[in-house]
Amino acid sequence: ASAAAAAAAVAAGEAMETLRFMSEEVVRRVQRDVGTPCYVYDLKTLREQARLALAFPNAFGLTVRYAMKAAPNASVLRAFDAMGIHIDASSGFEVRRAIAAGTAAEKISLSSQELPADFAELMDLGVHINACSISQLARIGEARPGAKVGVRFNPGVGSGGTKSTNVGGPAASFGVWHELMPQVLALVEQHSLHVVKIHTHIGSGSDPAVWQRVAGLTIDLARTLTTVTTLNLGGGYKVGRALGESSTDLQVVGAPVREAFEAFAAETGRKLKLEIEPGTFLVANAASLVTTVQDSASTGADGYEFLKLDSGMTELLRPSLYGANQPVVVVPAADSGDKGEKEHYVVVGHCCESGDLVTCMPGEPAALQARPMLKASLGDAVVIEGVGAYCSGMSAKNYNSFPEAAEALLDESGALHIIRKRQAPEDIWRNEIALPDGVL
Repeated sequence: ASAAAAAAAVAAGEAMETLRFMSEEVVRRVQRDVGTPCYVYDLKTLREQARLALAFPNAFGLTVRYAMKAAPNASVLRAFDAMGIHIDASSGFEVRRAIAAGTAAEKISLSSQELPADFAELMDLGVHINACSISQLARIGEARPGAKVGVRFNPGVGSGGTKSTNVGGPAASFGVWHELMPQVLALVEQHSLHVVKIHTHIGSGSDPAVWQRVAGLTIDLARTLTTVTTLNLGGGYKVGRALGESSTDLQVVGAPVREAFEAFAAETGRKLKLEIEPGTFLVANAASLVTTVQDSASTGADGYEFLKLDSGMTELLRPSLYGANQPVVVVPAADSGDKGEKEHYVVVGHCCESGDLVTCMPGEPAALQARPMLKASLGDAVVIEGVGAYCSGMSAKNYNSFPEAAEALLDESGALHIIRKRQAPEDIWRNEIALPDGVL
């Protein structure tokens, strides 16, 4: 009966979210010793998710690449590197950042919408590059004839939670459209290139049938490119962050993929290796954002009760961008005498921007949603859960000239380590250059 009641509360939107990996005492320690806003990563969760990814079903060998754009802090990269996970980079600058963090160049694969000017130098260092357009393939061939290269194809289907997260199909510009294979073959012959990898990525979805179909379509591309030894199926494994949301089971998704590789080997004798590129799967629920209630507002009996945080779209852009449903938990001050009273709040950020909304309706960035949580007072902590992916690395940083937030990591002994210090305000405008005298 209790399970049914809990399920009913979730369905009715009346269930309160709870802390994921921090205790209330740890939250207050972050608030006191580090200050807010502060991202906190959990090393135990990072390692648990890495082990699940490394167990992805495969027939003839697996390489897991972390999509570092999800959370590019060097400590996160090093944690995964220690477990044997390689890197998927989305820009030349991410490549340089990964190398600076200690990642060996040969463990890095670059698939970018913008081929960096120094791509040839990166290839010489050992970085593997996937050409993501006909033009990129031509430039690589001209600069490094005879080189080993990968090609990213758009297989013609996508699987995203929103249009913004769908990177496959005719409405996506990512990769070489699958019908342009003749142009790929012509460039490969012209520049004596060796295509050793085919890369596809369809978006942030979790439909196993779509993944099975994409595996089949990618294998069909490998029939034409006979030098291919590795298929990279990308990432995009959906992760549930809030109550009632489900996550992708990699064993379920991977089983038909493994079977497809085995069938291809039985037919052709070619034993293709598999690569996957999880980002969200590895880090989404491995970080929390600790903030403080700095103000409140009420718009009357027919309006809303608002909590105003000392954070917002400067640290968390996903609600404003996607209408993402982020769990929010109030942690009262230790001496508050909290009696467990519940209130419904709309939680907003600190930016002078109507779109700086934390508790939006799922999928509707501009629609307010009052959610149940403990009654809060000024100075209480508010923890936003599920912020490990596409938050610290993708935010409206420095909007309204708010400094970049600190980042910390909670290790398995319970010790808290600062892994990025809070930005000094003067660093925000440090790169500005004054006009010469007399211009104004």
